[in-house]
Amino acid sequence: MDVAAYLERIGYRGPLDRSIETLRGLHLAHLYAVPFENLDIHLGRPIVLDSAALVDKIVTRRRGGFCYELNGLFCALLRELGFRVTMLSAEVAREAGGYSPAFDHLTLWVDLDKPWLADVGFGEGFRLPLALNEPADQVQDGCAYLLITDGDYRVLLCRDRSGDWTPRYRFTLQPHVLADFAERCVFHQTSPESHFTLSRICTRATPKGRVTVSGMRLIVTSGTEKTERLLGGEAEYAATLREQFGVIE
Repeated sequence: MDVAAYLERIGYRGPLDRSIETLRGLHLAHLYAVPFENLDIHLGRPIVLDSAALVDKIVTRRRGGFCYELNGLFCALLRELGFRVTMLSAEVAREAGGYSPAFDHLTLWVDLDKPWLADVGFGEGFRLPLALNEPADQVQDGCAYLLITDGDYRVLLCRDRSGDWTPRYRFTLQPHVLADFAERCVFHQTSPESHFTLSRICTRATPKGRVTVSGMRLIVTSGTEKTERLLGGEAEYAATLREQFGVIE
């Protein structure tokens, strides 16, 4: 991997020692620079969980991706920098209750002075790594996160501004490799039961909020303010991807 090119892609110019400060800086820079998006699925381009292909897409062509791509490549970057990183299989909470199957989401366990949960591939997720064994709330940007143990699982809960706790996903600490997620990656590209095949999404965090294109809607949040408008057509859609995300399909 060309580490310098990756760091330029995410606009990171901070320290590169194996510390929580470096991990936080890389994590936040990644979320600000690289969008969570599923555009290739709707363009009929297969997503291959191969390191060279991911570097070409995200670093060279300055695209984004979904969890397997974003966390898969971020894991590779951290390992190049000397961090001890483990890929974990996560199951995403469903609105109707219960969880999706194993390998539905890829998240990361990073070992430093203590274990941390890192995740740059969950769309609107936490911005800074979470202490994996912290029993108390961890507050970020007006939201609180809590990691609890439920049998063999760790469950990530989020309390939003309304005060309600809701599960985001659950995971075990069993180590995995990127190839273990390949079958579920194919499912999300091809199955009509996958929400990724239903509509296009492109979103990234900003210092004050988030910018998102969902379907043909442009949604911008800044603090407590939210604006939303319908894009005028495919030409404006493509222009918005270029202007807001640097994405050229």
